Amino acid sequence: MSRAPIELEVDAALRRRFTAPLLKWYDGSGRNLPWRMTDDPYRIWVSEIMLQQTQVATVLPYYHRFLEAFPTIKALASADLETVLKLWQGLGYYARARHLHRAAQTLLSRYAGKMPKSFDAVYALPGIGRSTAGAILTIAHGKRYPILDGNVRRVLCRFFAIEEDPREKSVEAALWHCSEQLMPRRNPSRYLQAIMDLGATVCTPRQPDCPHCPLQKPCAARKQGLTDRLPVKAVSKKVLHFDYFAGVLRVDDFVLIRRRPLQGLLAGLWEFPGARVDSHEKKGAVMAAYEKFFRETLALNVRGSHLFMEIPHAFTHFKMTLHVFSFRLKKRFQTGGPMMWVERESLAAHPFSSAHQKIVLQLCQSPDRPRLFV
Repeated sequence: MSRAPIELEVDAALRRRFTAPLLKWYDGSGRNLPWRMTDDPYRIWVSEIMLQQTQVATVLPYYHRFLEAFPTIKALASADLETVLKLWQGLGYYARARHLHRAAQTLLSRYAGKMPKSFDAVYALPGIGRSTAGAILTIAHGKRYPILDGNVRRVLCRFFAIEEDPREKSVEAALWHCSEQLMPRRNPSRYLQAIMDLGATVCTPRQPDCPHCPLQKPCAARKQGLTDRLPVKAVSKKVLHFDYFAGVLRVDDFVLIRRRPLQGLLAGLWEFPGARVDSHEKKGAVMAAYEKFFRETLALNVRGSHLFMEIPHAFTHFKMTLHVFSFRLKKRFQTGGPMMWVERESLAAHPFSSAHQKIVLQLCQSPDRPRLFV
């Protein structure tokens, strides 16, 4: 049996009941953020990308450092990717940084280093989705484009008491339609920032502050006691766990590192050489897999290595335990391609993933003292 399509219609009266108290609340409670004090589309774009899946408190120092290093689109486009990734280090979701860099190069070559005012042109840039394009053009230029980020989706699902999965195509389409209808024609930029702030600070995923919400009276979820159940969450999938290993190979004060491919997970970042333990390996065979890897890839006998660190780490879709082994060689061998020897004190100059940063930190502080992150 097919489900009837969801319909969310907004008339002028409902728009006023929604926008008037929201904007009044925003005038007194809106956050004072640096990207709110500019109409420069580049700075707004950087903030929107950094804020994807990352809290404001975490973003703020990165935002300032990033723009100090790359004050213009041209400066970002002209930088090498490794420098960009190093400034992004610790912020996570590194594809965002790579897309920013590639989009800046596109803007420099096609638009003389300026952000276009056409929605289609902005939407076509790497790493920019419909919501991000709408936010950039609305906030920077006063255009009237709706958005449907996580905060706005949550506010609308609760306001209208939508008891269906907001990621279903029909429900998502209705939410986009509703988001557009609610936008006022005057000063849409202020409205957009107000609804994003409401979702981020009041209508939060857990324990929303309904008593201080400007929309508490007309909110259908509050009236029906559904606030804690909405938005409907997708059924959680089992999170897989994998074992990885890495080798800290040292000669005197030099360490071997490897750059990851420019495509795929953690693209372009540096790491200590290693791999994932094959799922067919017997339990407890991490050391054997580690020895086999270096024997087959570098013709090295690393027997006698000791466990240097064990690091648990979670990615978006899986978890891992990184088993780090340390081994001293008598002399350096010639490297090429993605591998190179670097002095221990120079490791921090290279961008590493969060898990491998812990190895760098330990090597720089206590290079011969094992530490287990368990």
